[in-house]
Amino acid sequence: MTKAPSKTGVVDASTLDPNFKYEVAGRPGGEHIARCFACASCTLSCPVSEKTPAYSPRKFVHMILLGMKEEVLSSDLILHCLNCYRCQVHCPQDVQFTRVMEVLRDMAVEQGYAPPELLPALEKIDADMIDERRKKIEALVSKLGKPVPHK
Repeated sequence: MTKAPSKTGVVDASTLDPNFKYEVAGRPGGEHIARCFACASCTLSCPVSEKTPAYSPRKFVHMILLGMKEEVLSSDLILHCLNCYRCQVHCPQDVQFTRVMEVLRDMAVEQGYAPPELLPALEKIDADMIDERRKKIEALVSKLGKPVPHK
């Protein structure tokens, strides 16, 4: 699914799709994409960015606004979002980046950049992750003793 980035880092303007941002903005979840003013609050709050430096919500938004459709939709990095919503909580412009990532995943499948079985597989990974976290918390509570209930 992923393509190697340009060795020079230069974007070939002839490959840009000026309608890509409108395509994203026209879908539920992508409506606020153009509000971004690149403050980087999303990237600074993202736990994936912390562990995977190539993953940058701000960079994705910039690429969408530039029209880098093929680079965005063919990147396996669009699968890395944890849906933790930290980016949305910290975004002063209410871009709703987690929802944008959902839009990008859907578009990647619909437009043939990713196989159709991708989305159900991601849902399974998310469910497995929740189960694994619950089991680890239960084991920790069992080891440390019952926590004090919240008031």
